[in-house]
This record gives sequence, C-alpha cells and structure tokens, in this order.
Amino acid sequence: MMESKKNIRCIIIDDQLFAVGILENHLRHFPEITLAYAGTDICEALHIIETTAIDLVFLDIQMPAMSGLDFLKRCQNRCKFIFTTAYPKYAIDGYEHDIIDFLLKPITLDRFKKSIVKFHQLNKLAGQENSLLEKGHILIKGDAKQKYFKVKLQDIYYAKGLDNYIRIYMRTGSIITYMNLKDLIEQLPADSFCRIHRSYIVSLRHITYVEKSLVKVSTDTIPIGSSYRKEFFQAFQKSSMCGNT
Repeated sequence: MMESKKNIRCIIIDDQLFAVGILENHLRHFPEITLAYAGTDICEALHIIETTAIDLVFLDIQMPAMSGLDFLKRCQNRCKFIFTTAYPKYAIDGYEHDIIDFLLKPITLDRFKKSIVKFHQLNKLAGQENSLLEKGHILIKGDAKQKYFKVKLQDIYYAKGLDNYIRIYMRTGSIITYMNLKDLIEQLPADSFCRIHRSYIVSLRHITYVEKSLVKVSTDTIPIGSSYRKEFFQAFQKSSMCGNT
C-alpha cells in the first residue's frame, strides 16, 4: 500500500449492478477508501458530488441518463475519475479529459490495484506541487508520460497555447507540456500571472510595456484579447501597485 493514510471518499457509478458489485468487492482491499455511494443512479451520484466532498469516482462511460463524458465535464474540477467500460474505443476520449486511468471490463483485482496506486501517486504529486509553489516553484507535466519539469515561477515569461499542447517560454529557454491553459492558470499564483488572450498567459512581472491591445514580455509582443482586456488591466494595475512588476 501507499504511504497516504488520508481517508478517501469514493463513489461507483455503473448501469449494471453486477459491475458495481465487482468494484465494491475490490475496494474492500483498500481500508483507506470509504465508499460514499455505489449504484446505477447517475443523478443521485451527481447530487452527492455537488453537495459533499468526493475524492475519486469510478465511472462507466455508457450510461442511459447521461453519458460518462458529460458527467465528467460537469464534475471534473471536484474530483478525480477512473473510467470503466467494456469498449476500448472510449479510452482516447477519457485520456483527453485527463482521467487517472481507464479500466477495461472485466476488471481484475490486480488491474484495479494499479489504478489505486496511480491515484495515490497523483495525490502525493499534488502535495509536492503545493509545497513547491510555496517555495516559488511549479511542477509542469512534460511531453512524455511520467515526465515533469521543476520550474521557477520568476523564470516564466509567458505560455502560448497551440493545437494540443502549450509552450512555456522562460529565461532558460522553453518547454512543451500537454496541459491546457485553463489547468495551467489554476496552478499559477493569481497575483503574478494573468491570462490575457485565449492563447496566452503572461507573467505580470516580466511585462515591459503595454500599448493599446498589445503587451511586450521580454522581447516578444503578445496580443490582449478583447474578452480578457478588463481583467488584465485590473491585474496589471494591482500588480504594479504591489511592486510585483
């Protein structure tokens, strides 16, 4: 078992009671996990997630009342997900939404254990990220599995969103991550970074000038999107008053 002793609240959602029962039996091997709900009622599960603290969801992709993907989109920022299904073709859709794992039915105990280990590893990594942020660093997921960059916040100039990845420009060069801009901005301190365009996040401390709908960061000129303009100028003014730029 992993080191974490934190009690984890979990739910299981599947339209087949037999499949629910298998996962319930597997969970008995993990005393650190409390089962808050197990059943076929996806609306009840949604209510539980929206009204209580849930850490982990085992979710069947094909559900009659609401697809698993639609359910995930409504709850993605509240908890972590492991998909379960009898259809391998859904794996790509799941991983595009940054799920922890994809379990193909019938789910064996050994395969289930590997998913729980991954969940604990990600929890541990999240704790490390919080610790790094307090020390002025951030952990960036790289362009390969299990690859991470430890980056100084003060070294980041800006991030540019491209087709299906982000390039982060820094004093020391640039790196590529398959995160999206929404997830990245949530990890960055709001008093130092601001999203100024659907494709750009900038470091407020590295802005050298602002002119109409453009900012200059280091040697690069970046556009300010009209829908981000008000928020940017508020953040920039506040940052300047606090001496962060």
